[in-house]
Order: sequence, then structure tokens, then C-alpha cells
Amino acid sequence: MKKKMKKNLKRENRNEIDYMHQIEGRNPVREALKSGRPIEKIFVSKGELSGSIGEIIKLAKKEKLVVQYMDRSKLDEMSICHSHQGVIAIASAHEYVEVEDILNLARQKGEDPFVILLDEITDPHNLGSILRTADASGAHGVIIPKRRSVGLTPIVAKSSAGAIEYVPVAKVTNMVQTIEYLKEEGLWIAAAEMEGEEYYYQKNLKGPIGIVIGSEGKGIGRLVKQKSDFLLKIPMLGKVSSLNAAIAGAILMYEVRRQRNLMG
Repeated sequence: MKKKMKKNLKRENRNEIDYMHQIEGRNPVREALKSGRPIEKIFVSKGELSGSIGEIIKLAKKEKLVVQYMDRSKLDEMSICHSHQGVIAIASAHEYVEVEDILNLARQKGEDPFVILLDEITDPHNLGSILRTADASGAHGVIIPKRRSVGLTPIVAKSSAGAIEYVPVAKVTNMVQTIEYLKEEGLWIAAAEMEGEEYYYQKNLKGPIGIVIGSEGKGIGRLVKQKSDFLLKIPMLGKVSSLNAAIAGAILMYEVRRQRNLMG
């Protein structure tokens, strides 16, 4: 009985966060895709790949969306309306912007662009925390990749404590190409790296800057690392070998803010 109550409470809490963003049923999901509504992920019942489900999968792949196949019993557990027809989509909790919009925001404010690039951050709590710090430190926006990265899900929205409403987020197909574009626009790209060349506080981070934060497990990808202008390390004096991605990001974001304050 106690286990059942706990399960029901968990479902109620999840529904409170997700009900506005969870789309269930073949027609609703298909129309959401056709309308261009931002979708984070689509869950499909294993074995149901024909008819309208097949069309949904085709539309999703065209948009390079993540499609996850699972047992129907798992979809039953996820379902809110209990009529999912073998497919559930999770819509974004907020609209995305273009990278150009982030740069234009900086120009409108008369400030040098200050951009955060996240390389394969998959933990929604980390992304939420990073958005919160980006807002507090005055960053103009955050860039995430379409693949192998968490998007603007309801959990991210809640973890951001409202920052999702104020920090523009761009989702890009190719992070390396995006870095090249930012460099053409005059930004220096500094990546957090345990084996970095210099400690973060030794580097001049004034002027147009992009800060790259990698995942806790893999760190920054090889090509992203190669395209970065410099690699920065954070002193680690204890027994653990690395910091939480959100904490590492916060340290670097506030170093940028500290140096900008000194410059002003």
C-alpha cells in the first residue's frame, strides 16, 4: 500500500510538471510535428512502425528528432490521458532562438557577446542550473546541440528557477560549425578542460567570448576542443578528479563577469 501511494505521488508530481508539454496519440503528435512545434523527444511503442506511426517516425527523422522505442507497458505508465495509441511526444518547455538572435541581443545592449556553449550536456538539472547562472552572470545566451543533449524539457524549466524565460537558447545541428561561425563574428572560444593549458583566472576573458562546457563523463569532444582558441583548467586540490558541469560552468561564467566588471 505504501509503495502504491509513493508511485501515485510520483505520478502526480510528474504530471504537474509535464501535462502541458506531453502530447499523446497519433493525430496530435503528427499534427504537432507538421505545425513545426518544438519537440524534444518522441516515444514509440516497440513493434508499431506502420501506418500513421510510420509517418510520425519519418517526420521525426526529417527534423533530426530523437525517437525512443519502448515497451507499451512503459508508455502506459507515462501516459496522462491513457489513450496514447503507441506514441507520446515531449514538447519543448520554451521556444528556441537562432544563434544570430543571441549575438543581436548583445549588440542591442551595446555589449560584447558573452555566449555559453554546451557540448553534450544530458542531465536536465545541469542544464537548468547553467541557465540560472547564465542569467545571473549576464550571459547573452546558451547554445546546445540537437543530438546527444538534453533540450528545454519541463524538468529543465523547473531546475532553472525561471531563468528559462530570460536566457535565449539556440539549438544547432553542428557545434563545430557554430564555433567557426562565432569566431568569424569576432568571438574568442574558451573551453573548460581538465588538461587545459592555463588556469581560468590567468587568461584574459574580456571582449567577445564563448565559454564551452562539456559533459561530466566525456568532457569536450575532440573536434570542439580543436576548434577552441584556448583550453582552461580549474584547480582541483581534493581527491575527486572533476567538477559537476554546472559548477564548472558557474566558475567560468563568473570569471568572465569579474573581468568585465574590472574593465568597467
